[in-house]
Amino acid sequence: MRTRSIVAALLPLGLAGCLSAPPPVNLPDARTIGFDGARAVPPDCATLMQPSHLVDAGYARPGVPFGCATYSNLAAMLARPEDLVAPVPYGGADAQAAADAVRRYVEDRVKQPTPGKTLTTGSPGH
Repeated sequence: MRTRSIVAALLPLGLAGCLSAPPPVNLPDARTIGFDGARAVPPDCATLMQPSHLVDAGYARPGVPFGCATYSNLAAMLARPEDLVAPVPYGGADAQAAADAVRRYVEDRVKQPTPGKTLTTGSPGH
């Protein structure tokens, strides 16, 4: 009985190590992406450089610009870069349109897309 009490008391302490920690200080986030009035500006990778604290055979390892590739790619993929500074308010979902679509699907009356107004993505034949 005593062993069970000890295990029950220590179990939460052991599981506390599984919780995610807050992000480290000074690492970049999405605020490193700028906006120049027309397009998204990727971050300057030199400013994101974190010095390495590792040594390999007596030589210091190169630093790592954490987040540089991620945020540069994100800046290139933004469809509407002005959303960084002036996002469009969310208009909400159209519940009636969604309900009508589900009803048509259930009743097997699915509307086919209008030819010439749809885009196909993915590889051919899929």
